[in-house]
Amino acid sequence: MDIALLIKVTIMGIVEGLTEFLPISSTGHLILAGALLGFDDDKAKVFDIAIQTGAILAVIIVYWQKIRDTVVNLPSSKRAQRFALNVTIGFLPAAILGLAVYKTIKEHLFNPGVVAGAFIVGAFIILWVEKIAKPVPRINDIDEMTPLDALKVGLVQCLGMIPGTSRSGATIIGGMLLGLSRKVAAEFSFFLAIPTLVGAGAYSLYKERAILSMADVPMFAVGFVVSFISAWLCIRWLLRFIATHSFVGFAYYRIAFGIVVLVTAWTGTVHWAA
Repeated sequence: MDIALLIKVTIMGIVEGLTEFLPISSTGHLILAGALLGFDDDKAKVFDIAIQTGAILAVIIVYWQKIRDTVVNLPSSKRAQRFALNVTIGFLPAAILGLAVYKTIKEHLFNPGVVAGAFIVGAFIILWVEKIAKPVPRINDIDEMTPLDALKVGLVQCLGMIPGTSRSGATIIGGMLLGLSRKVAAEFSFFLAIPTLVGAGAYSLYKERAILSMADVPMFAVGFVVSFISAWLCIRWLLRFIATHSFVGFAYYRIAFGIVVLVTAWTGTVHWAA
């Protein structure tokens, strides 16, 4: 792997790790970064999805105790069983809908108007939810969630399939709208990401296996490691941030990024339909 490619995959790994769990759409940022770096061919698109597993490893490390306790106590603990059931229920809507409409979304929604619109509309939804959020949320601990709560968040996660919406943004803000505290909404979003993004990565690698070879392993390995490190730092920062801050700042950032999408599309800098 040459130095130029190493630099590109390192930057892409950083972008993925820093944006995957924030309500700002990692997909939109990866498309922009890839276009500016000239790293946007078919193999690069597989790379973008595959390195999400690095970000997922960060979630597993940060929440290792919770995950370990759930697995170990699953046969005997109703609490562990309900948590595992909630994650499964929350994951299924996106898995089913994703397989059903992935091709349609790719063909019809990856255009600058939809991406920019999703960024900006999502920003105003964040501002609205923050304005009406109750001082005392209905749910302040992730183990207080019911299967119905998990299903509702899982259905909201499906909105993240619209380019520019943000899977994390949909689940976190949707969770808050449903009565979850910021911390619980963020944590459940992290846990939902494990099966969702691992499944997406595995599906993409399998579907595009014909264009990959063993020579690509170093490129994917670097992206995975960099994505893991940056995501680990981002998750730890976000958990501290939401303890004392709202998501309003991210809303204004989304509006600015939506404008960037329109400008780069108008000038031809980025081919957002790719």
